[in-house]
Amino acid sequence: MDELLLNDWHPVAASALLQPGQLHTAHLLGEEIVLWRGADGKLRAWDDRCPHRGARLSLGALRDDRVVCAYHGWQFDVEGQCRLMPAHPQDTPPKNARTLAYRVQEAYGLVWACIGEPRYDLLPFDEYGDERLRKVVCGPYPVQTSGPRIVENFLDMAHFGFVHTGILGSLDHTEVPEYDVNPYDDRLGERGMQGVIATRCFAFQPVSNLLSKDGSMVEYTYRVARPLTAILTKLPQNQEGFAEAISLHVQPLEEEKSQAWIVLAMTNSVSTDDELRAFQDRIFSQDLAILESQRPKRVPLQPGAEVPQRADKLSAAYRRMLRQLGLRYGVIA
Repeated sequence: MDELLLNDWHPVAASALLQPGQLHTAHLLGEEIVLWRGADGKLRAWDDRCPHRGARLSLGALRDDRVVCAYHGWQFDVEGQCRLMPAHPQDTPPKNARTLAYRVQEAYGLVWACIGEPRYDLLPFDEYGDERLRKVVCGPYPVQTSGPRIVENFLDMAHFGFVHTGILGSLDHTEVPEYDVNPYDDRLGERGMQGVIATRCFAFQPVSNLLSKDGSMVEYTYRVARPLTAILTKLPQNQEGFAEAISLHVQPLEEEKSQAWIVLAMTNSVSTDDELRAFQDRIFSQDLAILESQRPKRVPLQPGAEVPQRADKLSAAYRRMLRQLGLRYGVIA
């Protein structure tokens, strides 16, 4: 297990889908998790395994704020302690008859879990706190590849004209102008992480968003706040007052199997949520075949393993960031 990811926060579900009275399953770093919301509104994230004989707790049910195992009916309270063994109803269950509980919190419309000891605070997404911007959660998008491959694709402008022709790019505008890359300090709390930021990134886009009527140059800024998270902002030059932030959060299911979540924060108050999601679905579907075709599925971090071009300056900085952090999961170190 990679300690860097083990001790970090990862998205595992959309908050809006977790309603009281229901058990939900999630997968993270090879582990199975059961999620549920109690009558107090708080979320619980447990190892999806009954300590008795290892059956999945998610096969059971919720009764009066207790998780009831489907195998032998053991009942676990909100703290994960077994309170009833139906085969011996008069016995007090032993203290070690309890579930393995993980840390969980909600932010940016997503549920975040840490299956280790959090080394860093939850990543910052300042635009989400801007009340002027509308927020929409998109995904999840299953991808048969590693998390770093998905992030690296998100940071790549050189593929716009080829993979997203007619929408985010054009075959008549494939040149990537020079841009700046610098260290990025998230400045959130005392346990932040230094990442990477790219500024003065320009690309011509025929349809930069659902409200655009004509093609224009769009200024991008990319922030890499965590190994498996990146946030971009878009400012079309022909849409005064329009602002858009798109955050990508990768849920590492296994080393070469992931889910991608996208959270939007934008000034678009005209399009419906379904229309905004459909636009993102279309863009991601175009990336999917490319992402799943890449070999190796894990990003090689050693210089010279793949042949770069000048437009890959941000990707190169991202790979250096992963090397410096000591990431091993989803990469070839």
